[in-house]
Amino acid sequence: MIEGHGDDIYRYRDRIRSNFSSNIFSHADLTGLKAYLSSRMDVIGNYPEPEPYTLEKMLAEKLGIASEQVMVTNGATEAIYLIAHLFRNRTPMVNTPTFSEYESAIRMFHDAAGSENNPRIVWLCNPNNPDGKVIPKKQIVQQIKDDTATIYVIDQSYANYTLEPLPLPHEMVQRPNCLLLHSMTKRYCIPGLRLGYVTATASLIEQLRRFRQPWTVNALAIEAGLYLLEHDIPNFPPLEEYLAETQRLRRALNAIGGVNITDTQTNFMLGCLEKGTAAEMKDYLIQHAGILIRNASNFTGLTAAHFRVATQTPEENDRLVESIKAYVYR
Repeated sequence: MIEGHGDDIYRYRDRIRSNFSSNIFSHADLTGLKAYLSSRMDVIGNYPEPEPYTLEKMLAEKLGIASEQVMVTNGATEAIYLIAHLFRNRTPMVNTPTFSEYESAIRMFHDAAGSENNPRIVWLCNPNNPDGKVIPKKQIVQQIKDDTATIYVIDQSYANYTLEPLPLPHEMVQRPNCLLLHSMTKRYCIPGLRLGYVTATASLIEQLRRFRQPWTVNALAIEAGLYLLEHDIPNFPPLEEYLAETQRLRRALNAIGGVNITDTQTNFMLGCLEKGTAAEMKDYLIQHAGILIRNASNFTGLTAAHFRVATQTPEENDRLVESIKAYVYR
């Protein structure tokens, strides 16, 4: 695990007015969830379910799959480490730049002995973090069908932030070489509660369960998951509107000069400075504008000049553009 992820707002607290560093909408209305959790605080007086069976059952019903084909985890990150542990004898393949926890989990568990001759496990983030690109559904499904000797881990944590079609759980749970990762954290903008899940064949899920510790999903997180699944209200603007604003922000940033923003199919985007470093610009934006961005220099394959931002409100986005412009031409 690394400490250099986005949303390190805990380092700055009251200094941040606008948070662009996490790939979620930072103005989610969590009023209903907070009220519900306040009414359920008694659950903290008892141990939670050793595994979140109740939430898994409700998820399975929503997804149209069997409860044996889903496993709820402490964020998608717990699932990543469990999968890396289970398949530690396979040769890992990771296309970079991408989410760093795949590589961290591989380093923790991978047995390199004879790895070149071992079957592969391919890790794909789709939509990809940090650049927001999406592998077409037809391409990825065909690859899984054709290459049955390889295990494919498809992290779809940002599935709700793109209009591009993606493989669905009920379409893939019969594929013995595929695991889909999902994030309720991202879907409902609740990163502090840590909720994710894996969908796969019952056999793969059973194998994963052997490696997990008991009580990794706490009682309040389970209650939150049950509430959110029942109400199922997205905590960000209507997606077409939100992605249109993303493209407006991307064009405005590119128009500054000295900043290059790549195409994206999600709500976040990867940028690169022509001069200076992302770390320097991050410090400048915190000090002069109370804006937090993601220094993306620690993604494998990127440079000290790379940064990432996620779309917020139009007013905040305009202020980000003006603040970055002020940094570039200071």
